[in-house]
Amino acid sequence: MPRIRYAPFLRAVVAISLYLALIAVRAAELPGSVEQALARAGIPVADTAIWVQGVDARQPGLAINAQRPMNPASVMKLVTAFAALEHFGPAYSWTTRISTFGHVEGGILHGDLHLTGGGDPVLSYERLWKLLRRVRALGIEHVRGDIVMDGSALRLPQHDPFAFDGRGLRPYNSGPHGLLVHFNTLQFFLEPASAAEAPVGFMSTPPIHGLSIDNRIVTGSGPCGVWHRNLDTSVESTPTGPRLVLLGHLPASCGPRTWSAAPLSPEQFGAAIVAALWSEVGGTYTGSVRPGTTPADATVVLTDASPALAEVLREMNKWSSNVIARQLLATLGATDLASHDMMRSGAAVAAAQLEAAGIDTRGLVIENGSGLSRIERIRADTLGGLLLTAWRRPFMPEFIAALPLAGVDGTAHQRLGRSPAQGQAHIKTGTINHVRAMAGYVLDRKGRRHAVVMMVNHPRAAESQAAQDALLEWIWAAN
Repeated sequence: MPRIRYAPFLRAVVAISLYLALIAVRAAELPGSVEQALARAGIPVADTAIWVQGVDARQPGLAINAQRPMNPASVMKLVTAFAALEHFGPAYSWTTRISTFGHVEGGILHGDLHLTGGGDPVLSYERLWKLLRRVRALGIEHVRGDIVMDGSALRLPQHDPFAFDGRGLRPYNSGPHGLLVHFNTLQFFLEPASAAEAPVGFMSTPPIHGLSIDNRIVTGSGPCGVWHRNLDTSVESTPTGPRLVLLGHLPASCGPRTWSAAPLSPEQFGAAIVAALWSEVGGTYTGSVRPGTTPADATVVLTDASPALAEVLREMNKWSSNVIARQLLATLGATDLASHDMMRSGAAVAAAQLEAAGIDTRGLVIENGSGLSRIERIRADTLGGLLLTAWRRPFMPEFIAALPLAGVDGTAHQRLGRSPAQGQAHIKTGTINHVRAMAGYVLDRKGRRHAVVMMVNHPRAAESQAAQDALLEWIWAAN
């Protein structure tokens, strides 16, 4: 029998052990530029979680507090996006139906016209206008009955838009709905005058029925700055219906700006838009535009499919749309036909999708899938595992393309400035009070791609952008 030489074997084992120990030390060492930026911001490393790994590597090259569950803010949308792609696939779409209940004679529908939502997150007023024009083209001019808005596709708990931060008229606080119209958002085009205190020019879109708008915004002086902080809205009750009041000042130096508000609930807003658009295309009705359900024996006359899920994810992640994220989570929950709370069941489905993909979900807390939450939590290594898993999935191109490109577009268009790493990172960012986070992919200068996660939970978290950018630059420089 051959004689076994134990000494070389033991030396090899020791060498491997030392190598692994060195890797472990390296994985706990914070890059100097990141450490210095955190120190300048007054943020302890203990309140920061970081995870970095090459997409073709077997273990992370950097891991700091990676097993600590932290609030990710809008970075939670990556979980919602991954779960939706995993469950439905990138080509999935939502369908909105128009049905009649009654007969049509001489251009008159003797009965009700039903709009039945399918949970479409991006049913814009432009698409709805085209759909109602098609109804007119079918020969229906007058509805001798009601126009019924059916949002029953999503069974949802009561949503309080003021619960998160008291700013219930801000679009980011809007809740989901089975027949969501135009993101539940009213847009304003503002143009300051040349003289201080003069009224600001104003136009709103989409057209809306039953809501009056009182524009009290005046032209201000000085630098533009963060101009939208000087603006506010309120809703007043009047004998003729609700009135939206626009308040504040817009510096002349800002030039034309676009602003928005969510003055009504999704149910009220959708009805007000449909009433205005039906009139705009030349239609009339005898009854009212009201919520309701579509009878099982109603006749479907038109359908409209949404853009594919991959396109919806671009809208959600590029511009961090909370209402789209809520709609996606509820759509996941709708797969549980017995659920009476599709947000809660959607959170369970999303977590199950991650677990089925082999992603560690310990410490994961999903409330609404948007990150606009005080209780949502996820570990940095969980996000890292999600990014690596997504990289190996067939939908990888769609997943990455939906992320803002740092220094180029979306919510990250102002990141990295003149850094050589500008344009080399696809990252989802997230910010709420005491939270600043990012996660995504970085292409280094040698052409290798890395998954990166950084979350800061600290009262001074808003000042951690420089540290996050330093981490992206460190990765780009190939460490």
